[in-house]
Amino acid sequence: MTTRWLKVLLVAAIALDCSIAVFDNLTDYWSNYYFVQHVLSMDTTFPGNKAMWRAITHPVWHHMAYAIIIVIEFLAAVFCWGGAIRLCKTIQDPTRFHKAKKSAIIGLAIGLVLWLVGFMTIGGGWFLMWQSKEWNGQEAAFRLAAITGIVLVYLSLPDTTNDA
Repeated sequence: MTTRWLKVLLVAAIALDCSIAVFDNLTDYWSNYYFVQHVLSMDTTFPGNKAMWRAITHPVWHHMAYAIIIVIEFLAAVFCWGGAIRLCKTIQDPTRFHKAKKSAIIGLAIGLVLWLVGFMTIGGGWFLMWQSKEWNGQEAAFRLAAITGIVLVYLSLPDTTNDA
């Protein structure tokens, strides 16, 4: 049962991280808005790069992209919290516990896709975030994707005994 409690704790930890990200983005909107603005504008990438045609400089698009990020973080948090609660309710029964993982798996997958596709692939690859010394979030995105991916794999493992 120790491994099941650890799985609940890890899912709740990801839920808390996503919740804090949403809270910060809503209560200190402009701090991370500027991050999105600079990444999409590509204004701190290498001078003269040939990919500047990809830059999005209109503020409406910056706000829309930021809103999408906040909504996705919110969804990841909601699904992870719901999953952690469902897992707690079934902690005594390995079979029911395994069946209760769906919400948590969805939440973890949402977060993983956000950090892998949204930040690393689109932000890092398409908008060349990796070229910016000031506005490069790839390291943080990788860290979040790696941790979330590890939790997702660990959570997905079957739970077959009561004494583990």
